[in-house]
Amino acid sequence: MAFLSLDFAILFIATFLLYSFSPAKARNFYLLVASCVFIAWNNPFFLVMSVLVTAFTFVAGRVIEKFQDKGKVQLIHALSIAVLVGLWILFHNPAWLSGILHIRSGAAGDSSIVSRLICPLGMSFYTFQAIGYLTDVYWQEEKAERNFFDFSLYMLFFLKFLSGPIERFGSLIEQIRRPESFDYDNAVYGLKLIFLGMLKKLLIANYLSPYTSDVFSNVNDASGLQLLMTCLLYPIELYSDFSGYTDMALGGARMFGIRLSPNFNFPFSSKSTAELWRRWHMSLSFWVRDYLFVPMTALLRRWKAAGIYASLLITFSLLGLWHGMGLSFLVYGLIQGIIICLEMRFSAVRTRFERRVGTRIANVVYIIRTYLLFALSLVFLRSESLADAVEFITRISFVPHHSWKEMNIGMSDHFCIVAGTTLLLMFIYEAFSVKHDLIEKSRELPSWLRWTIYFSLFFALFSLGMFENDNFIYLQF
Repeated sequence: MAFLSLDFAILFIATFLLYSFSPAKARNFYLLVASCVFIAWNNPFFLVMSVLVTAFTFVAGRVIEKFQDKGKVQLIHALSIAVLVGLWILFHNPAWLSGILHIRSGAAGDSSIVSRLICPLGMSFYTFQAIGYLTDVYWQEEKAERNFFDFSLYMLFFLKFLSGPIERFGSLIEQIRRPESFDYDNAVYGLKLIFLGMLKKLLIANYLSPYTSDVFSNVNDASGLQLLMTCLLYPIELYSDFSGYTDMALGGARMFGIRLSPNFNFPFSSKSTAELWRRWHMSLSFWVRDYLFVPMTALLRRWKAAGIYASLLITFSLLGLWHGMGLSFLVYGLIQGIIICLEMRFSAVRTRFERRVGTRIANVVYIIRTYLLFALSLVFLRSESLADAVEFITRISFVPHHSWKEMNIGMSDHFCIVAGTTLLLMFIYEAFSVKHDLIEKSRELPSWLRWTIYFSLFFALFSLGMFENDNFIYLQF
């Protein structure tokens, strides 16, 4: 069930109405029922799998908290994490699971059955939540949850289930325990955020997607100029798609009085790759930092700087493999780690450059450099194989096949104007949003101006929006 589908709209509206006009004790019940319907809509197996992981995590947390013996606690924690990671790896490798089922039954139809069951939706994200929860209980930073109903809603809440944000237990469970009643300001704020996400998705990402996909699928037929422009545009498509999804998730949750974690903070203003990862997919970046990178650096602290570099490379390699089990994904992660290591190693060069050209010019150079390096690395994430990614990058040039018109990668002038104008407005909005909450500030505008803006954007969205593609890129992860 996609966010931009009629099915989801009906489910969301029905749940919102029931939630808003029900007593406090019934509100979470409706949210959990809606979450179960949402998860099971495409395949009931997805719900079965998510409930099993939820139940396993709930019990494991109680067991970890119960034991006092340090050795037993470490063993139970390690085994629990191994089970969760093992399930995730197994279901993200169709060939492995197909082989297991084929060996057991020998049925010719096994592969088709597995293809429908493989990679349950949202599994990566709720697995991360489960691992974080168990680790917090193990570190005694959180107490194990006693209420399975509340814990299930924490794990399965439908607005963050498919692609996050990856919520920390402490911040979300407190909101679940005290469900808010209907609040007009929350409802209006949430609607505006949903609308912002739809603008990003329907007027930028969906406009770019068919054309970038065509170039990535036909690398050998594309000109060097088309490859260059696709490389530069894909980060914008990915960002508009994923941050658009996040805005809709955060907006929908806000309408229920739940504040999910922000996932993006104007990432294309980053002056280094390290800063980019503090602004891009923030819930994942901070999760990886706290539960993987920091413990690893503590383990390798006797190696000093070499230990930090090793931790960075291992962390980003695993982050790359989280996106997919192919060699190209590993290279994508390694590139991020290597760049950050180089930034740390040659920080003195950066300081000298800033002194020579001035801070403002240096910052512009760093922002451009960071974007270009990120764009090149995403070729490995997007390409179907490592060979295709290498072929793509080695053929990038300023040379067209016929004319400079190829810069539009096949998009019509109309499409370029719509997507380009929306992109410019999005950047302006996000630049100002760094210091001010513009959605909140919009309430201070005169009524005539505020409603003129609302109707103009509404008309633009529903007259120009590309509704044909209702899927989001990060659903595949």
